[in-house]
Amino acid sequence: MLSERYPLHRLPSLLLAREVWRPYPTIENCAAWQTLWKEVRAATLTRGEAALRFEWPALPATLFLQYARVGNRTNFETVQWERRRTLCDLVLAECVEGQGRFLDDIVNGIWATCEETYWGYPAHVDAQKAGVGLPDVEEPTVDLFAAEAVALLAWSVYLLGDRLDTVSPLVRRRVMYEAQRRVLDPCLHREDFWWMGFHPGDHGINNWNPWINSNWLAAVLLLETDAARRTAAVHKILCSLDVFIGVYAESGGCDEGPGYWGRAAASLFDCLDLLRSASDGGIDVFDVPKIQNMGRYIARVHIHDHYYVNFADASAINHPPAPLVYRYGQAIDDQDMLAFGAWLMAEQAGTSGRRGNSLGRVLPALFEIPDPLAAAPAQPPPRDVWFDGIQVLIARDQPRTAEGFFLAAKAGHNGESHNHNDVGSFIVCRDGKPILVDAGVETYRRKTFSPQRYEIWTMQSAYHTLLPTFETREGGNVMQAPGKAFAARGVAYCAGDAAVQLSLDLSGTYPPTANLQAWGRTVALMRGAELLVEDTYVLVRPVKAISLALLTPCEVAVDDDGVHFGAATFGPVGISREAGTGRLVYAADAFKVVVERVAISDARLGGVWGDHLNRVIFRATAPPVRGSWVWRLTPP
Repeated sequence: MLSERYPLHRLPSLLLAREVWRPYPTIENCAAWQTLWKEVRAATLTRGEAALRFEWPALPATLFLQYARVGNRTNFETVQWERRRTLCDLVLAECVEGQGRFLDDIVNGIWATCEETYWGYPAHVDAQKAGVGLPDVEEPTVDLFAAEAVALLAWSVYLLGDRLDTVSPLVRRRVMYEAQRRVLDPCLHREDFWWMGFHPGDHGINNWNPWINSNWLAAVLLLETDAARRTAAVHKILCSLDVFIGVYAESGGCDEGPGYWGRAAASLFDCLDLLRSASDGGIDVFDVPKIQNMGRYIARVHIHDHYYVNFADASAINHPPAPLVYRYGQAIDDQDMLAFGAWLMAEQAGTSGRRGNSLGRVLPALFEIPDPLAAAPAQPPPRDVWFDGIQVLIARDQPRTAEGFFLAAKAGHNGESHNHNDVGSFIVCRDGKPILVDAGVETYRRKTFSPQRYEIWTMQSAYHTLLPTFETREGGNVMQAPGKAFAARGVAYCAGDAAVQLSLDLSGTYPPTANLQAWGRTVALMRGAELLVEDTYVLVRPVKAISLALLTPCEVAVDDDGVHFGAATFGPVGISREAGTGRLVYAADAFKVVVERVAISDARLGGVWGDHLNRVIFRATAPPVRGSWVWRLTPP
């Protein structure tokens, strides 16, 4: 799409020259920096002053090797991000004050970054080539954070210019040298980086594509002095972005979930916004419906307050980059998205995006968002959404309110980016409060993206809402299997004023050892009344038992009237969140019900749910080879 609209031969006449393109005020335009809000300037200086005489922490080989040795990626990443954030804070403080007080420390940060052996993360090193878990300096590779680093340096040089020369004229030359050999040259000359999408293989295209491209594009536009190379790189980026856009359906659904929207569609927005700016409006595709829907996705999967539909590697509590949501709404002229972005900015105290490690996002948040905002803050969710590409249904009793039941259900397949084995699972809230939940994802470690990924309980179908596990007579429990081949069949979506429903056959998501011929499921929201789930199955041969389970933050009681989800508070220490309430009526004659406590010790999960979730397990012993069950979730 992009490369067809804007072919290589047109780009020289569309792109502004590097010397002409001035997207944001530099330090020389002190008046522009003084027009920023007083509170923002004060906070920026406070952070910069805190960073003065920062002792840049070392990144020794043994810290890098912790990922290869014990699977820990957090320790290295935390130190590296502290270095990046500190440099960003210092650069912004110098731009606000403009007196040279922060320059020595900025140069220390730039030099320290240039001295790093590898700008990326240990988890992203090709271990087979490296051999011992360390990067191969003879073959520079570009991952997410190598791209982040080059963009941070590029924006720093752009903002400060020859002020850096007052410390040493070698600083900018060193940045150019490192940028060329680590990122600009490899990206221009190589086509085998999987994230580019030019040689499709086992690795699907995901957020790496627009995230890296956005930072590569910024560095190219800001640093590349050779006009022909600059144009060639931009064209290659357009071709690569076309691959990413192409994996999306027209409805704009993100298979990576809302936790990655900020680096999937939002990074695509970064690219498109840079292109529009660097071409003085000559490159502009914000009128394309798919591009618009990719932005709207984040507002459409919003449940209420800070809750989101968290299929895939996402947390139920999410904090999207508020300025990006608002600016995306501006670009596509979507009033609901503007209102949602304004609400997010109010909830995040107007600070999100106005500090951080990425100058390319901080700068537009500072200079492109009006004060006061042009839209009143609001949570304006639609009544129904159907993302056909990822086969996710979202529905509520009424539009533009959290009152009543909320349902999100999915079909799809088990080979999605950041996949959990969860085809046929669903999430339910009532009055904006969670009842039936998806636990989310633990802190990333080596196992998360290894062949052992599905040994992690949060990834398994047995821990997603009412997905059957088959206990075979040969022994063993059979759950859904990973891979694109394990997919829903016969998917159908239907919505009306009285009800909305998703129907599918789950049998294709299980391996043959499950002895499953068919498992039809219909999940329906009967507006203003109840949630209805109807299951009909056929086994190839008898099994010892079938178990289905659900997770809830509610207090749980079981009696002859069903499973009662009672009011409860949950969350980490110091934060009290409220669970919803309801009653689940089920086929009591078919199941033995057990309630167990799922302890949570992981910091990422605990930050949402606290120290546990409750798991309700329905076990049918010696079930018939054909059967049907009905589940009804009603108000208490």
